Amino acid sequence: MALTESIEYDKIEVCGIYKAVQVRKASVIKKDGTELTRSYMRYVLNAGTLDASDNLVDTDVSGEPAEVSSICTAAWTTDIKAAWKAKLIADKSSE
Repeated sequence: MALTESIEYDKIEVCGIYKAVQVRKASVIKKDGTELTRSYMRYVLNAGTLDASDNLVDTDVSGEPAEVSSICTAAWTTDIKAAWKAKLIADKSSE
């Protein structure tokens, strides 16, 4: 009887005008090659955050799987980052 556990990034979506990257990560447990259970975790990555001086600090995607980081790099163009920064600043000033 061999139990194995694996992680699959089975859904990666780019959503909205600011190109948020939504990721679904599946944890799969198999016994002798037959799947016993699958559980999901979801998270969202945005282009960055603001520092104290309202500069955009890029989101670090170096710890993400290659397919996730390459999608983030492709989606988060200079124009998208500028629009995201402007939105964050506008949201901050409306608080």
